[in-house]
Amino acid sequence: MKAYVFPGQGAQFTGMGKELYEQSPEAKALFEQANEILGFRITDIMFQGTADELKETKVTQPAVFLHSVILAKTIENFAPEMVAGHSLGEFSALVANGTLSFEDGLRLVSQRALAMQKACELAPSTMAAVLGLDDAVVEKICAETPGVVVAANYNCPGQLVISGAVPAVEAACEALKAAGARRALVLPVGGAFHSPMMEPAREELAAAIEATVFSTPTCPVYQNVTACAVSDPAEIKKNLIVQLTAPVKWTQSVQQMIADGATLFTEVGPGKVLAGLINKIDKEAVTVNA
Repeated sequence: MKAYVFPGQGAQFTGMGKELYEQSPEAKALFEQANEILGFRITDIMFQGTADELKETKVTQPAVFLHSVILAKTIENFAPEMVAGHSLGEFSALVANGTLSFEDGLRLVSQRALAMQKACELAPSTMAAVLGLDDAVVEKICAETPGVVVAANYNCPGQLVISGAVPAVEAACEALKAAGARRALVLPVGGAFHSPMMEPAREELAAAIEATVFSTPTCPVYQNVTACAVSDPAEIKKNLIVQLTAPVKWTQSVQQMIADGATLFTEVGPGKVLAGLINKIDKEAVTVNA
């Protein structure tokens, strides 16, 4: 079965989407439509902006979404049998399988980015990558550390990202190193994504998601929150609302897709991060980039 996967924040690079814009009239029209919806020329930043300009959450999230979704629309014979996206990438996946329209998906991603930016400014928070420990050990140390710190991204076996308040994340990193982590490195991000500290953003985004029409998808989406195949629009909506404060179960999602018959994973969007993670989750998995 053909599975299509969509990357999240962090996959961006200067010049992303430029070739697509120049070579495909359909892609160019969609990019220009996006500029109108957003109210600024995001294409200028994507094609020739600096790395710092691209790194702003309000730019990064729509940029990665646009690159993924527009690329998917230009793939010949695009017929996914299952889809999944990492964090932000779940919105790209939901456009790819027909749950969300291009316009609604972009509006939600833009609102999500702005809501997350605001939540980040409320309190100093961050994330850290932990390598070389079992998930259960990381979870236990987070639970024992005073303050807000939780497991946020289950990326692949032996690679877990934690998220929370700056002092708690730093303390957890020291404890994780003492417990034998190969690395416990605070990441250069300005917020605690997929943690309770995103609650204000979740509330804001929930209202926007509730007001948006979700259609019956053409194929199941394996959602971050449950790591299971979902086709019911009401359930998809509910899981998407919870996603901002819940962990991204990427390892579990990929394992479930393989158990359900995925034979080829195509990564659609900037970078090759997900293909790398999938190969670490299952060495036999066949991955390609669109």
